Amino acid sequence: MDKRPRIGITMRLEIETRRFYLGRDYSEAIEAAGGLPVHIPLIPKNEYIDALVKELDGVFLPGSDSDVDPSFFNEEPHPRLKNVVPEKDLTDRLVIEAAEARDLPILAICYGMQALNVARGGSLIQDIDSQINDGLKHEQGKPLDRHSHSIEIDRESILGGFNSIATNGNVVRVNSHHHQAIDKVGRDLRAVAWAKDGVVECIEDSRPGKFVLGTQWHPELAWDRDSLSKDIFSTFVRECVKGRGL
Repeated sequence: MDKRPRIGITMRLEIETRRFYLGRDYSEAIEAAGGLPVHIPLIPKNEYIDALVKELDGVFLPGSDSDVDPSFFNEEPHPRLKNVVPEKDLTDRLVIEAAEARDLPILAICYGMQALNVARGGSLIQDIDSQINDGLKHEQGKPLDRHSHSIEIDRESILGGFNSIATNGNVVRVNSHHHQAIDKVGRDLRAVAWAKDGVVECIEDSRPGKFVLGTQWHPELAWDRDSLSKDIFSTFVRECVKGRGL
């Protein structure tokens, strides 16, 4: 019997073609780390999500080409808000709620980290360029996997305990593909990494014994060659194994 943990990954919705889809890197990173990736179509129905998540050992909230609807954090849309996909917002929120009800490990990347923060009552900076003075370039463009800016990491965090961080000091470089960022940190979360302009680059659950990790950058783009990216996915999958005693 295969003892790999089943890890649900929420998909995207292409509005023009009405297709659910997901970039291959997310699933390949989970599989390479020892997990079984399970794609979650964007069907925002409580019964469906609850039935699906109860069969999982962990939840992975990936990036998206959409923005979180600012109505979820009681703001009007900024002029530079990009497209909003209601099915994405609602499904990810239901998945978060179902995962938290079962105390499942959660890994969240870029949009996923932002959605997690908002689901916990936090808020977002809707557009970095126009709302942060002297902000860095956070939409780096191609090549996507280039490490374009540095981040500083709290050594008392999950990331801070990785060998990949210990061997390089607490300042590392990451890729960057976002125009929004965390503003107010949500409940039971804490910021543990920052860019030089103050943008939050990583969050984790502040409660002991909880594995909830969010990165603003995209470790899935370098899971096969970058030591920090490998540490993120291998640690997440190990936590999913521990949760079900596999």
